[in-house]
Amino acid sequence: MLDLDIQGFFDNIDPELMLRAVRKHTDCPWVRLYMERWLKAPVQMPDGTLVTGETGTPPGGVGSPLRANLFWHDTCDGWMPRHHPDLPFERYAEEAVCYCRSEDQAQRCAACRLELQPQKTTIVYGKDDDRQGSSPHERVDFLGDTFRPRRSKNRRGKSLVNCSPAASAEATRDCRRELRRWPLHTRRDTSLEDLSRRFNPVLRGWVNDSSRFYKSALYPRFQHLDRILIRWALRQYTRLRGHQRRAAHWLRRMARRQPELFAHWRLWYAAAGRSEPDEPRGSRPVP
Repeated sequence: MLDLDIQGFFDNIDPELMLRAVRKHTDCPWVRLYMERWLKAPVQMPDGTLVTGETGTPPGGVGSPLRANLFWHDTCDGWMPRHHPDLPFERYAEEAVCYCRSEDQAQRCAACRLELQPQKTTIVYGKDDDRQGSSPHERVDFLGDTFRPRRSKNRRGKSLVNCSPAASAEATRDCRRELRRWPLHTRRDTSLEDLSRRFNPVLRGWVNDSSRFYKSALYPRFQHLDRILIRWALRQYTRLRGHQRRAAHWLRRMARRQPELFAHWRLWYAAAGRSEPDEPRGSRPVP
């Protein structure tokens, strides 16, 4: 895999090429006019001075994300199918991942007057049962997932190792930081159903984003959430105060009785139709 990052993407877009891309996609005069004005508009610095750049599009400009995405669409989305139609790729903003058949293919890269970021551009070896070699880079993080060799089972139930994605450690840390900002355990005036209605949309987004492959990688963030719910139950119910184990059993019973209440409960129970969640080695979800 080729993991690439464009150096100074917003700063180094060629204005003439940008306007050519705009003219290619629209013949509306006022759209072309304002695109050109946005490209040439100066940027006001915190001290009040105005800076006019000869290249690039202002990172904070109102139209910069649209222009950058349009430019990247022509230089990457259009270039790859013409020159490497057999290589699948995925890109987001200034980052992209290309799945190559060999290292030689990964080393061939072209961009329209753009320079790659050397610290963030690497060739990653997709190690698995069919590729037993080694490389300094055998994992890559992209859009909240980590691609690396993992133990899994094929459709026939045979155990094997392949290079697959799962929720990255950084994304899990971000989710746990977000959970710590939610004052769940202090909401004594709300019921469990109220907490579900308030926070379930966010949880559902996390599940939908990261549960397609290796659901067990989601255990750490949702274990942390269940521990917060246990702290809420300890404060909410008099019969549970001072009895953390009893509160954990109560939460487990609620998860079995109403798995649709929280998105991660549905993931453990209803989705697979099991009475107990799968347990990764050395850990166990609360419900």
